[in-house]
Amino acid sequence: MALLDQIASPADLRALPAERLPELAAELREEIVATVAANGGHLASNLGVVELTIALLRVFDPPEDKVLFDVSHQSYAWKLLTGRRDRFRSLRRTGGLAGFQKRSESPCDAFGAGHAGTAVSAALGLAAARDRRGGREAVVAVVGDASAACGVSLEALNNVRETTSRLLVVLNDNEMSIGRPTGALSRAFGRMLASPGYNRWKARIEEYGVRRLRLGGLRAHYHALESRLKSLFVRRANTIFEQLGLRYVGPVDGHDIALLEGAFRALRDSPVPVLLHVRTRKGLGFAPAEADPEAWHSTGPFDPATGARKPVPEGSVAWSDAFGAALCEEAEKNGNVFALTAGMASGTGLSEYARRFPRRFRDVGICEEHQMTTAAGMAAGGLRPVVAVYSTFLQRSVDGVIHDAALQGLPVVLALDRAGAVPGDGATHHGVFDIALLRPVPGVAIAQPRTPADLRRLLRTALSLPYPVAIRYPRGAAPDDTAADRGELLPVGRAAELSRTGPAPSVAIWTLGPEDKWAAETAELLKAKGVDSVRVDARWAKPVDAELLRAQADAGVRAFLTFEDGVRTGGFGDAVREALADHPARPRVVAFGWPDAFVPHATNRADLLARFALRPEDAASAVLAALG
Repeated sequence: MALLDQIASPADLRALPAERLPELAAELREEIVATVAANGGHLASNLGVVELTIALLRVFDPPEDKVLFDVSHQSYAWKLLTGRRDRFRSLRRTGGLAGFQKRSESPCDAFGAGHAGTAVSAALGLAAARDRRGGREAVVAVVGDASAACGVSLEALNNVRETTSRLLVVLNDNEMSIGRPTGALSRAFGRMLASPGYNRWKARIEEYGVRRLRLGGLRAHYHALESRLKSLFVRRANTIFEQLGLRYVGPVDGHDIALLEGAFRALRDSPVPVLLHVRTRKGLGFAPAEADPEAWHSTGPFDPATGARKPVPEGSVAWSDAFGAALCEEAEKNGNVFALTAGMASGTGLSEYARRFPRRFRDVGICEEHQMTTAAGMAAGGLRPVVAVYSTFLQRSVDGVIHDAALQGLPVVLALDRAGAVPGDGATHHGVFDIALLRPVPGVAIAQPRTPADLRRLLRTALSLPYPVAIRYPRGAAPDDTAADRGELLPVGRAAELSRTGPAPSVAIWTLGPEDKWAAETAELLKAKGVDSVRVDARWAKPVDAELLRAQADAGVRAFLTFEDGVRTGGFGDAVREALADHPARPRVVAFGWPDAFVPHATNRADLLARFALRPEDAASAVLAALG
């Protein structure tokens, strides 16, 4: 019987003899690789924290003790060891386990997360609540080296000593986020690790103190000796955490379970906040992920034996790659084009751009607010900045869009990747709020292309306009192009009729971008019921083409059906309804989109459409009912 099958709770893990732990770590890696190979998910980061997770659960006792993983996409081993072994193969599937920590999933998940930088702030909140009621539980925040440089993390670290005296921050330093960390703080980590004399002596002292003495009564002598070592070997910048009020300990080998356990036991009841610096290797145990951890940060299904991934259909191109190619074309023609990403160069399709135009590219790290306001400053200085960001992460920079770009009328282009539902990642990553968030902002236009050729036209148009423009597009493969791009600009706020099923349609189906495929299926179902329709590529969610809407109503369209891959409340459907509100014919508007609820994860998009009754057959039934 496998060791992993014998562990139903952290108590079972603590009862396991220490000499069996390397065997358990190997089994955890095998299970993670097998499950991600079948379901897709985050691989490299999870393989890198196996020993760290084991040590945490050997020393700390959830749900009494609170352990938070920043982002929490690296919590697969945590799930396997906290009572979810029997459900782990359902990871990221409809009705199965989430790919992140989730409070409703297990009492061992102290705080849900999906975006970077939240762990220290949330841990401070939990520590403050504990201190208020006189509790004794430990609070631990596990933070990656890139997340530690996130603005939210730095704000939290600045408040640690004013909030609590008992907090453990574990800095998981694998020298990788999704791409390589950037900025002065990551360089400070590098200098800390680059002092061989300091690290050699510090490791010897800590191994002796942690493993043999548990520091005990020699704590003061240890700290004094450590301080002298720092003064000899480490520059002032390397003590940044201690200047923020946290006791710095490390670096410690993140794959040595015994050493990690000893460190956690020694620091568990520290009377001052502590940061334990742990070094791990991302992708450990799976050769392809070790060789290229960025490529294996998040993956679709693959062959666990060879690492071969599901091939992309011949002739198709990913929306991210289509955007990257279009931006390279514009940068060739316009020397003022400047691209910014927030730690996601590869994910947003900017790798080739960064290679070709390194002086007009900036990775700001996981700092979306800073990214947005920096872009606004660039626009004020005469550049044409393009902010490439996942739709879900745009949520962090809405204030910058409003206050710094739109209010000042600055021409920043927002390239919103992963707009719409992202089934496997679920509620924290669905890009369904961008239209509703941006539509009320004065002076901002919102567009969505139907094909890669449309994306090129819209990007070209956006770069010619004197105000902010958001271009949203989904994850995955784009439809094949059928129309040639002749270098033209697209008129702002103008939609395009695509086809009719009859000369006098009584229904107009308005969709954004590639949702036209959904519209075509709905039109066929209506035609089978004797109802003719016209399909329209709205192209612009703001400003909506009110002229065409009213012309269609004048021509006898009695019902307008809208569908958007975004929330229905405040979205594109509402824009259509507002444009037709005072039309004398009073046509019906049937708006389809995601409901006023957090959409869960699922195996695929079809499952989500079925769950929320958003399939073409649901839409056809709703339109027929509206027509009476």
